[in-house]
Amino acid sequence: MSIVQSFSIWFIPFLIGFILLYGTYKKVPTYETFVEGGKEGFSIAINIIPFLVGMLVAISVFRASGALDYIMMAMRPLFSLFHIPAEVVPLGLMRTISGTGALGMTSDLIATYGPDSFIGRLASTIQGSTDTTFYVLTVYFGAVGIKKMKYALKVGLLADLIGFLASIAVISLLFYS
Repeated sequence: MSIVQSFSIWFIPFLIGFILLYGTYKKVPTYETFVEGGKEGFSIAINIIPFLVGMLVAISVFRASGALDYIMMAMRPLFSLFHIPAEVVPLGLMRTISGTGALGMTSDLIATYGPDSFIGRLASTIQGSTDTTFYVLTVYFGAVGIKKMKYALKVGLLADLIGFLASIAVISLLFYS
């Protein structure tokens, strides 16, 4: 077993143990604090259900309407001009909306093209380099009552675009230059 694998296996249990020991050392009631956090987490989960349902309905409408296919068809010439594989663009769009939907698309791309193909490596890198911006804003901001999210949306989508383009650049440079 490599050092990285050993580190990966033991890091989380070590971190949890360290937090518990440090809390006990600082005379924090660790068990009671854990239970209180669990109660708070449960109430937050109940509060975000309406936002989650709304997001899932919006995703379903987007997928079923064929809007994604229409966007792809209209933008294909632009993507080919910049050497962006059209197969991964729906993944880049879906990733901002739904982590589960994007994971399904990534799995399909890997099953179709293989994990060591350009598309497979690119899909995996996009999956790890972007975030579910709309989901985060809808669920988490809604849960804590933040109404003004204009700037967070702009920054989140810009970060997703940078992650998408950086994924293409890095995979192209590392594996196909």
